[in-house]
Amino acid sequence: MRKTKLFKFLLPSVAIALPIALIGYLRPTKAQFSSVHLTLGNPSNATTSVSSPNNYLLSKAQYALSYSRDRGTPNWVSWQLNSSWLGSTPRQDDFRADTTLPTGWYRVTGSDYSGSGFDRGHMTPSADRTSTVTNNSATFLMTNMVPQSPDNNQGPWASLENYSRDLVRQGRELYIISGTYGIGGTGSNGRKYTITNGKVQVPNRVWKVIVVSNPGVGASGITTNTRVISVDLPNTQGIRNNDWRTYRVSVDSIELKTGFNLLSNVSTSVQSVIESRVDNL
Repeated sequence: MRKTKLFKFLLPSVAIALPIALIGYLRPTKAQFSSVHLTLGNPSNATTSVSSPNNYLLSKAQYALSYSRDRGTPNWVSWQLNSSWLGSTPRQDDFRADTTLPTGWYRVTGSDYSGSGFDRGHMTPSADRTSTVTNNSATFLMTNMVPQSPDNNQGPWASLENYSRDLVRQGRELYIISGTYGIGGTGSNGRKYTITNGKVQVPNRVWKVIVVSNPGVGASGITTNTRVISVDLPNTQGIRNNDWRTYRVSVDSIELKTGFNLLSNVSTSVQSVIESRVDNL
């Protein structure tokens, strides 16, 4: 039986908890199965309905995500990473608005973070998509960004991204889910709750879950012996030189904080084991 969750829509001024069943959690969407990036599940059962503006599914060739119109950031982003995604394509740096968002929604621009004191923090990293120019460019859509403190983004967060690619170079395949929760972070210009005249919410925490598997095994190939790395970092300055390993937590703890059902396509008996432990390798 699937776990019962609450999905928390974090608006600029208030966090509203809604029963996940109310947004169709028990009815998987077609996109959940058609995207390789949702192999392990659709954490919030995001849909392409404009009636769900704070849990809106964007399924791209390079990654999938749940977007919040009111926050101006993704709730979570999910992607596959194996050797086929890596190559020698240089970083495109073409930060831009995502024109696939519904008509009438504010589309965060590449310059909206300017002067905020926060980095345009990639969820799916540019360096995870170096096989083609198209794939790398897709990571610079602003729907893939969150306001991230420079010391977080350029410090332990970047180190974990590099470590992940090292695992791929060792022959592993990863399924990665990343996101945020809470309101209010500290960048180089001090603590802020929103930027861009209130159009973009600044998160308090940034998290990531990495499932380390063998190529091609899919959700059914995830076992109780599968390594899962989960981290939960403060969105603040002063942590640039910290080791990412000091921020390791269980998947269960991230689910508790976010209300998401991570790895929902993995068998519940396996979930109960791998989501409760903290990586120590």
